[in-house]
Amino acid sequence: MPPEDQTNDKDFDEACRFIIKLGTMAHGYGPNAVRLESYLSRLTSALGYHGVFRSTPTEMVFTLAKKQGAWQRHHIATMPGTGLDLAKLPEVGTLVDAVVAGRVSVAEAMARLDEIGKRPQPWGVFANALSYAFCGSGFAVLLSGGWWDVLLSALFSLVVYGMVAFSGRFGVRTAEWLPLSSAFVAGALAAMAKGLLPELNIVLVTLAAILILIPGFSISVGIIELVSQRVVSGTANLMNGLVFLVKQFAGAWLGVGLVQLFWSMPTTAGSSVESKWLWLFMPLLIIGLCVVFQTAPKDFFWAVVGCGVAYGGMLVGSAIAGGNLGNLFGTIIAVIFANIWGKVTDRPTSIVLLPAIVLLVSGSIGFRGLAAISAGKTATGE
Repeated sequence: MPPEDQTNDKDFDEACRFIIKLGTMAHGYGPNAVRLESYLSRLTSALGYHGVFRSTPTEMVFTLAKKQGAWQRHHIATMPGTGLDLAKLPEVGTLVDAVVAGRVSVAEAMARLDEIGKRPQPWGVFANALSYAFCGSGFAVLLSGGWWDVLLSALFSLVVYGMVAFSGRFGVRTAEWLPLSSAFVAGALAAMAKGLLPELNIVLVTLAAILILIPGFSISVGIIELVSQRVVSGTANLMNGLVFLVKQFAGAWLGVGLVQLFWSMPTTAGSSVESKWLWLFMPLLIIGLCVVFQTAPKDFFWAVVGCGVAYGGMLVGSAIAGGNLGNLFGTIIAVIFANIWGKVTDRPTSIVLLPAIVLLVSGSIGFRGLAAISAGKTATGE
């Protein structure tokens, strides 16, 4: 049995409840494992206790004690997966700083956590839907699509947004099927449109429509965490991203294949939109990405700048060493910018890094590789 003074210590009980609540809530707002564990460790030390924490996409482990080597309180929380809310994430960080500095008591911090959780997202349904259309059309131009590709990518992105919005109302099971079902619908719609518009690029339209869901950031975070020796969390993020990507490919392949059973596809290739149109569609794409990830208005400008820096780095890298290495160079520049911004502002780097990483279309490389392999182009897809 634990010591009597340990079990009757109301301050310790209250601190444990607060730390566990903060950790589980913050997990749903999108911090990487390193930042989340840092939040909890700083908080526990500031309250005068000892804690060890482990965060993965599907589980959080809390080990708390009044002092190192004393009886420990162990709590395991099963998580539905890492969420994303770049407006609420910095609010949690600000609250942690206030508690650490002694400006806010644990009881007050508990109340503020509830306020943060109930706070509406800064961008509503209309803005979110419009941002999906901006992203779909912008990615189509970025991937050298034609005008029909651009138009239908925007329309099908709205369909995907509708599926995303409704999936949140039907529980975790529906969300698990979202990568396959959204890609299936986008692929089937693109294949049917191809029958009416021979110049349409099925792979490009399908990819642009679902690209906002492609887990390039999850894969990138997994690699970063592995480099930081967070093996469990890094492996989980990396594998979750790869499985998500395979589900998307399988859904798109099934959708296109089903339509092809009943409708022969023409092989006509269309022309690309002139590159000058990127000057219009690139700002729309960047704004759309920042809205999709619920970037707070006070951080919006810097998130846009981060995307611009990442894209500029990609262009420079591509001019020097080719497309794929250009993506790598752009990612390195984005990470450097995000870390400098994070140190100066003391805000989570993911606020400016997440839209930038998605802009670089890191996940689309794997999707296009799988598509090439399925078409028998193993040299292109490897």
